[in-house]
Amino acid sequence: MSERKKGTNFIMQGTILGVAAIITKLIGLAYRIPLTNIMGAKGNGYYGVVFQVYSLALMLTSYSLPMAVSKLVSARVSTGQYKNAYRVLKGAMTFAVLAGGIVAAIVFFGAGIISTNILKMDLSVYALRVLAPCILIVAILGVLRGFFQGYGTMIPTAFSQILEQIVNAIVSVTGAYLLLNLGKTVAQSNGNDNYKAAFAAAGGTLGTVMGALTALLFLVFVFGVYRGTLKKQMRRDRTKKLESRKYIYKILFLTIAPVILSATVYNISNLLDQAIFSNIMAAQGYAEEEYTALLGMFNGQYDTMTNIPLSMASALASSFIPSLVATIQTGKRRQIHNKIDMVSRFNMLIAIPCAAGFIFLARPILDLLFYTQDNEIPAMLLRIGGISVVFFCLSTVTNAALQGMDQMAKPVKNAAISLVIHIVSLLIMLIVFKWSIYSIVVSKIIFAAAICVLNAHDLREACGYIQERRRTFVIPTIASIIMGLGALLVHLLCELFIGEKIATVIAILVAVLLYGIILVLLGGVTEDELRSIPKGDVLIYVLRKMHLLRGERR
Repeated sequence: MSERKKGTNFIMQGTILGVAAIITKLIGLAYRIPLTNIMGAKGNGYYGVVFQVYSLALMLTSYSLPMAVSKLVSARVSTGQYKNAYRVLKGAMTFAVLAGGIVAAIVFFGAGIISTNILKMDLSVYALRVLAPCILIVAILGVLRGFFQGYGTMIPTAFSQILEQIVNAIVSVTGAYLLLNLGKTVAQSNGNDNYKAAFAAAGGTLGTVMGALTALLFLVFVFGVYRGTLKKQMRRDRTKKLESRKYIYKILFLTIAPVILSATVYNISNLLDQAIFSNIMAAQGYAEEEYTALLGMFNGQYDTMTNIPLSMASALASSFIPSLVATIQTGKRRQIHNKIDMVSRFNMLIAIPCAAGFIFLARPILDLLFYTQDNEIPAMLLRIGGISVVFFCLSTVTNAALQGMDQMAKPVKNAAISLVIHIVSLLIMLIVFKWSIYSIVVSKIIFAAAICVLNAHDLREACGYIQERRRTFVIPTIASIIMGLGALLVHLLCELFIGEKIATVIAILVAVLLYGIILVLLGGVTEDELRSIPKGDVLIYVLRKMHLLRGERR
């Protein structure tokens, strides 16, 4: 493999994983439409806050595992230490079973206390208990995904994610519908209409459990098929020093702990946001159903939309870390800089137009997807918070860069500092300005922007890296603004003749085409960069035929 292809292979792998992530998000978006309609605003409120607890539990048990395992496995595979790589797998699996099992038990048996005393939503207990076993399943799943990523392939992870989401979609909608009917019966006998929404939310969470279990069984099957190749590699391994279990557990802990802390700070901000919001809104005299409905809009529509581009950033980070670890072994600073620059630019080429799309077409997009809901408030949330997509995507890959360079404590420190700034700004906006649900969105922008600034400083200190600005930020921003204005104009014109929903679809397609053309014309992407993505050669051929890409063929 040529040096150029070696250098850009992680972009190819990241794109594969990113495409899978986008597909899963689109599937998720598709099933969230009927799921949101079944559960209603209150059901979405229960569903959303339960998933904040679930996300925090995953932070403590499994979100760090794919990254940690891929990093440690990659460092050993790159030097031919297959036996030690397998020992990392076994040590990580032990950690996953213990940590996942303990936290799952705590959430299951402590669901009543959590829902009553922390979430201030008593009936969220049902959804929380249904979701608890998934914590253990996802922990084991994360180890297997990280192992394959450490070997430089994202394909098993990509397929397992798609399979997981398909099962999740089917079971979630079916479960929510069936348990909604059961909740109606319980509501009638208890005289509390909220049981309908609570049971529907519990049915919705069942899909998450079954989806994760299906993905786990798939990866166990793939590992079984690959086991023969792994044994051959270990037989050829001439590594003299085998790492002890004690050493494996030590490096796992030293790798996992900072990532857990960093990721926990990231996700605890969501839990704190919603707990602070609920308590302050209650203190200001709002009824539970009012602020629960607002959180339902935030979780069900705003978060669902903004998480789509964030999934691409997470995929790029997953493929970037093992590639960066392998590069660091050579000690060539220029290659390290090139990889950070490449992943940051590719990330921004996606994040910036997504943010612009949310800002310019928020209401039409939401009306197309969540057609039974009142989207006035969610649309305003999306317009205000669209810019946060850029900051969160950038912070994700800069965190990955610091972690890949063994600067594990830096993302923790930066996230903690940003969290304090975030909470202070949230309290001011809620108490002083009384901005209601908009306070959460604005404070999240501040949170992500603060992390980006702090990470940029630490990258400069760690390896002398300074982010290029013109092709990373300026050109994509110009292209995105033109794209947004063009898409808005197309939507307004088409809406007059063919209706709002079809106009929205046409406007989105025009936006994608317009952005790509302007980006190429402004020189925002090179031929080598296009070649590094799947079907890049075909794209280059089309662009040359359209006379949009000039220069000598390579």
